[in-house]
Amino acid sequence: MKGFVPSPEIINNPSMLYIAIGILGATVMPHNLYLHSSIVQTRQYEQTSSGKRQAIKYATWDSTIALFFALFINASILIVSAATFHKAGMKDVAEIEDAYHLLAPLLGTTLGSILFGVALLASGQNSTLTGTLAGQIVMEGFLNIRLPAWLRRLITRLIAIVPAVVVTALYGESGTAQLLILSQVILSLQLSFAVVPLVQFTSDKKKMGEFANPLWLKVLAWMVAMVIISLNAYLLFQTFFG
Repeated sequence: MKGFVPSPEIINNPSMLYIAIGILGATVMPHNLYLHSSIVQTRQYEQTSSGKRQAIKYATWDSTIALFFALFINASILIVSAATFHKAGMKDVAEIEDAYHLLAPLLGTTLGSILFGVALLASGQNSTLTGTLAGQIVMEGFLNIRLPAWLRRLITRLIAIVPAVVVTALYGESGTAQLLILSQVILSLQLSFAVVPLVQFTSDKKKMGEFANPLWLKVLAWMVAMVIISLNAYLLFQTFFG
């Protein structure tokens, strides 16, 4: 539990801040905010005040549970890494393939390696599904572009796969790992552009009516948004001027 309390070293150490920002982007993922905002509209609810309130309640539970599991999984990865590799003196384990080969002898069972592989597969499928659905929502809702399902999937897959293939061909497996972390950091940098409009719209009584955020939630939401913006801005400052 103590590990959840941020230390000043995160701000002072650019490498630690870079990883922390990547974890934030990988856990929340800005496109999921668009996805959940769209999913709530697909629920079959009565077009009344009580019906809308019930839909919001279920959507809140949905997103809260999803984010809790994302936080739990990311925290578990850090804990397992510290308990198996760092504690055993293996501080150079940075690649996924190293973790797979070292988990079995360190834990004394092949079950750890198998579960690690299943977790990677699950995370890949989750990212693919949410990314494709969010892309569909943005294209149809914001850009008013409607494409056949097969063409949309083909375009989104190519956008995701081509950079990974190019980096792998040029820099090998280590380059792929760096690209993975960079993509998560980019997700975090984009988070501000999703969070600020979300907080602004849901706090506007003209748009939300009786469902607008109460004052305590508005203050808390803006504080979280400012923390995200400040950390991202500080990372960019360190990257270009530090």
